[in-house]
Amino acid sequence: MPSAPLALTLANLLLRPGFASRRTPDRTFDRLVATTGQADGDQRFVDDFRFLLRHWAGDEHLTPVGWMSAQTHVRRHLAGRARIRRLIAEQPAIEQEPVERPVFVVGLPRTATTLTHGVLSLSEQHRCPLLWELLTPDLELPPRQRQKAVTTARRMVGDIDRFAPGFRDIHPLRAEGPDECTFALPHTVMPLSQARIPAYRARHYERDFVPDYRYLKQVFQVLQYGRPRRRWMLKSPMHTENLDALRTVFPDATIVWTHRDPVAVVASFCSLVEHGMAITVHPVDLHGIGATWLELLSRSTARGLAARAAIPGEALVDVPYSWLGSDPASGAPKLYASIGARWTDADAARLPGVTARPRGTHPHRYDLSRYGLTRADVESAFADYNALRAEVDRV
Repeated sequence: MPSAPLALTLANLLLRPGFASRRTPDRTFDRLVATTGQADGDQRFVDDFRFLLRHWAGDEHLTPVGWMSAQTHVRRHLAGRARIRRLIAEQPAIEQEPVERPVFVVGLPRTATTLTHGVLSLSEQHRCPLLWELLTPDLELPPRQRQKAVTTARRMVGDIDRFAPGFRDIHPLRAEGPDECTFALPHTVMPLSQARIPAYRARHYERDFVPDYRYLKQVFQVLQYGRPRRRWMLKSPMHTENLDALRTVFPDATIVWTHRDPVAVVASFCSLVEHGMAITVHPVDLHGIGATWLELLSRSTARGLAARAAIPGEALVDVPYSWLGSDPASGAPKLYASIGARWTDADAARLPGVTARPRGTHPHRYDLSRYGLTRADVESAFADYNALRAEVDRV
């Protein structure tokens, strides 16, 4: 990658005076809780984020921007949780909101999950959470408060574009565009794309995720309360490792699993992580990225494969990469039919808006060997998945 952008260099200089607080992460955490508040009976949730911040601070290569990013991540989740719990306490009817027959797009990252979600968002009968809503979930807001939330999300997107200009070529973000549940789920592997946090990784492997998905349902109930009910279209590659927990909370969900050659997936995703991690740590350990994410992604897929045996055939849709990756005009109607939705001329007219490359972006190029991995490494790690993919591609 080229040298750090000037904007990132200046931001690190400006934030350096506050960087010393990394040495006292518990004190920093206490200040965050004082500003966000804490719901009654939520000590376990709060303690989990104290643990995360404490160990996030321990990455010796963390930069001042990286430390600020860690605090922002923790503050957002604490504030969102406190807000959701407060709203439900004030208006218990929120928890009676039905989240019926939601669709969850899952699969490895870089398998066209974003494109699939974007296509599903086209119908006026569907409801996709927007990025700004996932960052600050709330009831219907007055125009001024809504604009403030949107502006905060735009600022986050703008910072990423300034600090890592190549990130937008790989995974463009829009504050007012559909985005993934990852932003609302409390515990995912995504902090590991910003720092080396082995203790968090170990705890992640042991976690019961059912409470996370109960909370996620509450988020959607809040976003739905007092507004027209439409079928939820949801997405995150992070769901793949937790399909059992997901289906415990959303038993009537339809799972749309996108597929692609894992050799391309791992190389592409490692490149995405590299661009993001260049904002938060220095230097970036390329081979460490390769080893970490080969394990995390293959583990996620193995857990997904184990869970899919219990999913009824009518609730599971396999989507080959070719459906939307090469011919979206033909693939989109098939996608809609597979979930029992109607594809209309109006949807078709809007399709180019979600399939076209955003203006000003460039093709994404990546190389598996840059991350210390070989094709044989990936194929060995994903042998069982490749057997499934071969079946899917034949259909």
